[in-house]
Amino acid sequence: MLCCVCKEKEAKVHLTQIVGDKMQKVDLCEGCAAQKGVNDPAGFSLADLLLGLGATQEAEQSPAGGELKCPNCGFTQADFKKAGRLGCSECYVTFSEGLDGLLKTMHKGTKHMGKVPHAMQQSRELSDRLKSLQKKLDKAVTEEDFEQAASMRDEIKATKEKLAALATN
Repeated sequence: MLCCVCKEKEAKVHLTQIVGDKMQKVDLCEGCAAQKGVNDPAGFSLADLLLGLGATQEAEQSPAGGELKCPNCGFTQADFKKAGRLGCSECYVTFSEGLDGLLKTMHKGTKHMGKVPHAMQQSRELSDRLKSLQKKLDKAVTEEDFEQAASMRDEIKATKEKLAALATN
């Protein structure tokens, strides 16, 4: 198992933190563990390590000379570490540097997709496909690639039929 921080050396230190009903695991090589202060329990916070808000970012000052703070809600990194949550949607922008890596490892991506009923999701996918096919058709016609245009026309027709069938169900 590779180190979560450097992703080069084998992990020798394995940390698990359980808060409420959520469990977070971190695997570190000896070098990264020492660098993050894992040997000194007073100087180590799992949230710091996971979110990249450790000593390096704490030392970083905002242009005004104070700690990095959300301009919308006034949330600071210290508040974030205490609460384990962000104060508002603007916090994601303010603290983005440390959050991007964390969100990529925790979720499939960094864009919130939400939950959508299956039929609506299918409808949305078909609509997106229809738009894409229409663009390809326009391009093929512009380039006078009529074989490709005919193929796109047939796919558009089939996709519209699927979309109409989905709408009647």
